[in-house]
Amino acid sequence: MTLPVRLPSRADHVGSFLRPKALLDAREQKARGEISAEQLRAVEDAAIADIVRFQKDVGLKSITDGEFRRTYFHVDFLEQLGGVKSDIPVTIRKPDGTEELAPPVMRVIDKVRHAKDIQLADFQFLKAQVDRQAPGCTPKVTIPSPTMLHFRGGRAGISKQAYPELEPDFYDDVAKAYGDELRSLAAAGCTYVQMDDTNLAYLCDEKMREAARQRGDDPNELPHRYAGFINKVVAQKPQGMTLAMHLCRGNFKSTHAAAGNYEPVAEALLSEMNLDAYFLEYDDDRSGDFRPLRFLPKGKLVVLGLVTTKFGELEDKDTLKRRIDEAAKYAPLEQLALSPQCGFSSTVHGNNIAVEAQRTKLRLVIETAQEVWGDA
Repeated sequence: MTLPVRLPSRADHVGSFLRPKALLDAREQKARGEISAEQLRAVEDAAIADIVRFQKDVGLKSITDGEFRRTYFHVDFLEQLGGVKSDIPVTIRKPDGTEELAPPVMRVIDKVRHAKDIQLADFQFLKAQVDRQAPGCTPKVTIPSPTMLHFRGGRAGISKQAYPELEPDFYDDVAKAYGDELRSLAAAGCTYVQMDDTNLAYLCDEKMREAARQRGDDPNELPHRYAGFINKVVAQKPQGMTLAMHLCRGNFKSTHAAAGNYEPVAEALLSEMNLDAYFLEYDDDRSGDFRPLRFLPKGKLVVLGLVTTKFGELEDKDTLKRRIDEAAKYAPLEQLALSPQCGFSSTVHGNNIAVEAQRTKLRLVIETAQEVWGDA
């Protein structure tokens, strides 16, 4: 069964993996000033070489660097854009006495610009490892969605001096910065980029929708505005590059931040955005049913995130197949694929899952995809 877009396989993954102890130790040593940035990078290089080998051995055709050079999936990229600043994360004490680390908030303090190539050196190292260890596989780069610069802070998080009005300059500047980054990656041989987005998934949750209202935004209008925003980026996508989006409902240490059916954003997400593929979380009841997939037009792909990365218990293969059949009632089977619902470690902290469970979960995805779609 032929893939409708240029993805390496029907069995894919979101990209992050649990950091090995040697890498976590080196990061702590760097924070204490005991080793240099160059020494830390050497440890990262060794860990990435290992995780590339792991992905190849498990049978994946798209291969990432495990996001091993990042602390947070979004901050480490966004704060390298000109005009963007991240606030220091704070620990919040909840009413039950437990503590929760609130993620950093991105603020736009000046005109947004592509001040430097952000992922280029990292991609070049990854590509060299894939070429050497996993020939025939595709190196994939994961970057945060540009909507991350707007949703959390809203209008208040964007300098009025730099942008008295958001339309069109703010959205155009961010799209141009992303376009410059995509072009630098394409020139180095990158053909597959995935943008990670929490905000559209958050807009499925009534608590998050109310928070958007409190910031002065209309949660019914935002998905359509974001579709136009994303399309400004897609318009600058280099020829031959596949551009996908992963929607995340929160993945910090096996917790989640949002719930709700995709219905409030489905039309804007699937019909209006000119993306090639969508990674949608469907690992439990928080995501609702598959009816929103009816908005998927021809020529696009939805990668069903049916296997959870939050917990180690292995899903039943026959149950996965039944769920794929259910999804195929609303979108053609040839326009579907399979993956875990998220990465195994969206932040450096990692999910509460054993290292070896990563292998069994991914093998389940690969075997199920082969049995459903054949050798694609």
